[in-house]
Amino acid sequence: MLKITLPDGSIREFEHEVSVLDIAKNISSGLAKATLAGFVNGKLIDATIKITEDSTVRIITDKDEEGLEVIRHSTAHLLAQAVQQLFPDVQVTIGPVIENGFYYDFAFERAFTPEDLVAIEKKMNNLVDQNIQVERIEMSREEAIKHFESIGEKYKVEIISSIPAGETISLYRQGEFMDLCRGPHVPSTSKLKAFKLMKVAGAYWRGNSDNEMLQRIYGTAWRNKDELKAYLTLLEEAEKRDHRKLGKQLDLFHLQDEAPGMVFWHPKGWAIWQVVEQYMRQELTDDGYKEIKTPQVVDRSLWEKSGHWDMYGELMFSTHSENRDYAVKPMNCPCHIQVFNQGLKSYRDLPIRLAEFGSCHRNEPSGSLHGIMRVRNFVQDDAHIFCTEEQMESESIKFIDLVFKVYQKFGFDNVEIKLSTRPEKRVGDDSLWDMAEKALAASLEHKGLEFTYQPGEGAFYGPKVEFTLKDSLGRGWQCGTLQLDFNLPTRLGASYVAEDGSKKVPVMLHRAALGSLERFIGVLIEHHAGLFPYWLAPVQAVVLNISEKQAEYSNSIFKQLQNKGVRVELDLSNEKVGYKIRQQSMQKVPYIIVIGDNEVANNQITVRKQDGTDLGAMTIDEFIALDK
Repeated sequence: MLKITLPDGSIREFEHEVSVLDIAKNISSGLAKATLAGFVNGKLIDATIKITEDSTVRIITDKDEEGLEVIRHSTAHLLAQAVQQLFPDVQVTIGPVIENGFYYDFAFERAFTPEDLVAIEKKMNNLVDQNIQVERIEMSREEAIKHFESIGEKYKVEIISSIPAGETISLYRQGEFMDLCRGPHVPSTSKLKAFKLMKVAGAYWRGNSDNEMLQRIYGTAWRNKDELKAYLTLLEEAEKRDHRKLGKQLDLFHLQDEAPGMVFWHPKGWAIWQVVEQYMRQELTDDGYKEIKTPQVVDRSLWEKSGHWDMYGELMFSTHSENRDYAVKPMNCPCHIQVFNQGLKSYRDLPIRLAEFGSCHRNEPSGSLHGIMRVRNFVQDDAHIFCTEEQMESESIKFIDLVFKVYQKFGFDNVEIKLSTRPEKRVGDDSLWDMAEKALAASLEHKGLEFTYQPGEGAFYGPKVEFTLKDSLGRGWQCGTLQLDFNLPTRLGASYVAEDGSKKVPVMLHRAALGSLERFIGVLIEHHAGLFPYWLAPVQAVVLNISEKQAEYSNSIFKQLQNKGVRVELDLSNEKVGYKIRQQSMQKVPYIIVIGDNEVANNQITVRKQDGTDLGAMTIDEFIALDK
């Protein structure tokens, strides 16, 4: 008698081997219809695989996150099947699940066109309607190689040939199409109800630029049509908010080929930068940080001592002068230790908090660059705290308070937190790791914050906390970090005199609230759709006249507002006032100040909000008080 234990603790007995699908049928026909896969003794398997021993079973449907991943993986196979039916000469390679969907790489003699994508998607829907059963097949390595050689699939042969001899290979067949895959997959193509092909891009075979270029078709897949529609609507809104498009429309910045991955800030964009930086500078000052400035170019020997030359060598810009090798700094940490090392430090001096808006350069691959979100030259709101082991927790709590204060100021109320713990390859005694991980966890718990663990994802030198902001569209942006480091202070000779007179190495906390200012401003642009709150807007108000008669008074109002610290512009053009108001509204200026004869006569201004709301006539002082 076979005993199956379900998540609620109930046990069902069967006289013979059963599949997850059989178990679902035993419970209800509705559950059987919804079943996609199952967890058997903690392992995710196909719904049709037979269970031969007493087991714990959890049935997976599209209501489970695992079910959605199975749907997306199976839709990638559906794509490959459709492509091969339409274009028999295509060779298939790999097709993994990615965030919100999947992709599949193909080798084909010509480029896929938008019309091809339409035809492929139509064929995929036709295969869904056919309700083709999906079957798992196991072969020896040699049998699998022979099969794919027989049908001319050289990429599959190469993948299988890299698998150790003697291993069993799993494949999945649906109709005439068969693909190499670990699985699991849906029981039949009819389970794939909501998908759309998105775009085609180039991709090197196995990600190596020395290999041939393939074509990658991206798609998205969801549980149902409503989820798919909601996602596509989200993409449309995200397209409107794209920081590159808004950056051009609002005249904030530009990028050009002569300086790839480096930003040309225009006056309005630089105004936002200055507001962000000055706000952060004041918060750091209030929190006891001392601001410093360190060199951009430093001798190779320092980077070798710190370990960065070996670890980040390919990402570092280097130069040579007078028989010496130098590197443009990719990070600020080693230079901050040089400042700490000047002069003898006592335990009484700790914690020491050193901050720098440090400009860094990293030679990121050109294909990974993305507007101002991923660049080669960036500035961090960087700081390093040198403290004792006993101060780790309190300093962590202090930084967490700062992080949440900053995020709320910029309009982010939803923050996800992850704690990454020791990786397999690491430095430092386990006792230090125990202490550091406990300190970070305790600091988060002290603030009553929910967080998830990322086992093994910490840096080699210490654990870290990651803060991910959720924007107005629900997208996540990992910005803030807090890392504990036992390694770098040791390598670079940092020490302090302890209370007992001995020399000790300080714990070094690497921390940033915003991360890269370039990236954070990009996030702000998309989060606010370019319509910044008054305090952050590059232009807070614009003064415009109805006719030339009010030019002198308008100029006077402009200068008065400037003197009161308002970021204001003056529009005395000969255009009609309605046109000028529309133009300034499109530039997302929070307040539009209109000057006509009545305003001149009464020594007032008339104020309109960007959305068209008329606030009426008021004095300059009343206007200034609006956003206090």
